[in-house]
Amino acid sequence: MKALEANFDGLVGPTHNYSGLSFGNVASEINKDAPSNPKQAAKQGLAKMKALADMGMVQGVLAPQERPDIKTLRQLGFTGSDQSVIEQAAKQAPKVLAACCSASSMWTANAATVSPSADTSDERVHFTPANLTNKFHRSIEHEVTGRILKATFADSKHFVHHPALPSVEHFGDEGAANHTRFCREYAEQGVEFFVYGRHAFDSRFPSPKKFPARHTYEACEAVIRLHHLDRNNVVLAQQNPDVIDQGVFHNDVIAVGNRDILFCHEQAFLNRHGVYEELTDKMGDDFNIIEVPTSAVSVDDTVSSYLFNSQLLYLPSGETILVLPDECRENGKVWTYVQQLVAENRGVDRVEVFDLKQSMANGGGPACLRLRVVLTDEERQAVNPATLMNDRLFDRLNQWVDKHYRDKLTEADLADPKLVDESRSALDDLTQILSLGAIYPFQR
Repeated sequence: MKALEANFDGLVGPTHNYSGLSFGNVASEINKDAPSNPKQAAKQGLAKMKALADMGMVQGVLAPQERPDIKTLRQLGFTGSDQSVIEQAAKQAPKVLAACCSASSMWTANAATVSPSADTSDERVHFTPANLTNKFHRSIEHEVTGRILKATFADSKHFVHHPALPSVEHFGDEGAANHTRFCREYAEQGVEFFVYGRHAFDSRFPSPKKFPARHTYEACEAVIRLHHLDRNNVVLAQQNPDVIDQGVFHNDVIAVGNRDILFCHEQAFLNRHGVYEELTDKMGDDFNIIEVPTSAVSVDDTVSSYLFNSQLLYLPSGETILVLPDECRENGKVWTYVQQLVAENRGVDRVEVFDLKQSMANGGGPACLRLRVVLTDEERQAVNPATLMNDRLFDRLNQWVDKHYRDKLTEADLADPKLVDESRSALDDLTQILSLGAIYPFQR
């Protein structure tokens, strides 16, 4: 049996803006109140998707959420027509309105945790949408995220969809941003690597002091049970609380892995030697750990450049590449390290650099924008074909963006009642392009 790793990127939504909603995400806070360009953001994401598809990768598209989220605003006591709801929220609770307009679902690394059929006891692909309880603007995503995933991976013969974990801080789940799978071949039993920030029920363990640890040990354990994983092929690791306090809000900001390579910073894990030893025990002595020393790249440079928020990809050609944001090339220390890494032939053959500045300004790089799904040939055939990137879909989605998206948006613009109609018109068209059915509240 053959299998491959597909990447499903989040399509940037029409309300992409910089409201500084993500405490602990340095870029999000620094760029608060700056004007955004939703049209450019969507096109930058599409360009990356198309480039990877052209390299031979299976590349899919995941739809954004409905924003502004009128349903949630109504739950919070705003009443009357949709226009009245927006007007009331803008006047009485503008930050709540901003949260209900966030386009944060573009970062689909947080959409769910995915376990491939080679790892699960029922030999089906399992999906658990992340509850994202630590941030209000993200905690309202998982219901629609679940519908999008079900519309994309619909065949119950191959795919299992779980509801999100209970929406309380004890089971805070940030999805695949804190999950990596290692293997020799994608179709073979792998080792699933879960990273958490704190223990919710055991105060003996350390936790960060400045910024929140968003993902709990208990959430990892729950997903392991739900996905029917073999505990002999699972490794759990605690993120270093000191780097969380320096802006490393997810593990994918300081580590990335694929197949038999872990590429990480020296300070990524609380007990790094123990983590490395357990991974090596389960993967074999030739497991390739590329540890970047602090002396070469500081944590500050890691956070500002998003060196590790890269995509580590195995191309059909046999090459291993790192997909990096342009910010890595602009940082002298980081770029010197990257060039040295490739020259030393330590497992990365070359790098590809993309302009993702609209996403980066809000704290999300290449790895944030994608959800990885390992699929056998039969499972791939069962995926909704309208969501898979090709020349035709690329052209259609660019035309769709040109038709529906603004090229400038500020937080003040979120009070514009026209934004509701613009967004719904765009999403209504999109569900037809991607053959998703009625996934949004306004369609049901």
